[in-house]
Amino acid sequence: MPGKAHVTIQDIARKAGVGVGTVSRVLNDAPNVNPQTRQLVQAIMAEVGYRPRTAAQTLRTHKTHEIGFITDEIASTPFAVDVIRGAQDAAWAHGKILILINTNRNPDVLHAALETMLERQVEGIIYAAMFHQPVQLPITVCELPAVLVDCYVEDRTLPSVVPDEVTAGRLATATLIERGHRRIGFINNNEATPAAVGRLAGYRQALAEAGIPFDPLLLCPEASDPDGGYRSVQRLRQQPDPPTAIFCFNDRMAMGAYAALRDLKLAIPHDVAVLGFDNQEIIAANLRPGLTTMQLPHYAMGQWAIQYLVGEASEAENSHPPQVQLACPLVLRESV
Repeated sequence: MPGKAHVTIQDIARKAGVGVGTVSRVLNDAPNVNPQTRQLVQAIMAEVGYRPRTAAQTLRTHKTHEIGFITDEIASTPFAVDVIRGAQDAAWAHGKILILINTNRNPDVLHAALETMLERQVEGIIYAAMFHQPVQLPITVCELPAVLVDCYVEDRTLPSVVPDEVTAGRLATATLIERGHRRIGFINNNEATPAAVGRLAGYRQALAEAGIPFDPLLLCPEASDPDGGYRSVQRLRQQPDPPTAIFCFNDRMAMGAYAALRDLKLAIPHDVAVLGFDNQEIIAANLRPGLTTMQLPHYAMGQWAIQYLVGEASEAENSHPPQVQLACPLVLRESV
């Protein structure tokens, strides 16, 4: 064990034989800790003379009215406005302000950002990712109440809020089925991301519920950009029984699908219906015809993260950190 001046919660966790998250919950006086474990951790802290950073207990002691908002690169993406706006609106409603740091995926900047938040004694930290994914974060994130947005840690020791990808994929496909389509192509991302896996599962569920056999020839994994969408439509239309509707992994792929269908002299939605994902306004609302798409719940995720930190989320008292999935609304336009 290092000298007292350098004792960290990692040291306490190792000596107690528990996880860092457990030590953090003891420090924050969280209710979901076994009483014997709590006593052991407190005894070890007393034994080594550990003095927690003031910031580690801010939500239950004094208030700085500041919440740290750290991103990987979301602050430079089209989705940033809604996530940050959702968090900012909820924070302001509770008399809090956000301190925003964009790390641009630089681990050194991330470490420095967390140290800055600790020094400022923010009341909690939101970490937001550009897209739904697992993340690895410095252990110091556990020294403060923290919540993850559009991402999660593999061991689920931190609370997180992400889109409900499976239900969204099912709703998107069911929307096309309800309009009479039975040959539905799915242009998916070719990387095994949570979004790609979840949306494919939802697509297959909707087909099964409608009694439509899954046809692997209608599945096109591709790069999730306009060129990927264009190439996929070219392949799908070469089939003997081509699809009459196409569900695209994102709006950028749908933009490529529009271009391919236009080059093939096919009209949307008269000849082929197209449905996207993201509701990226600069694309979806400006394509002609307007693109029907699934909207990612960016605003709601930012809002939920703040509500959880200030103790208003209903899951806040669960025995385990909540892993919340939020619905993706359908935005109907003219493409279906």
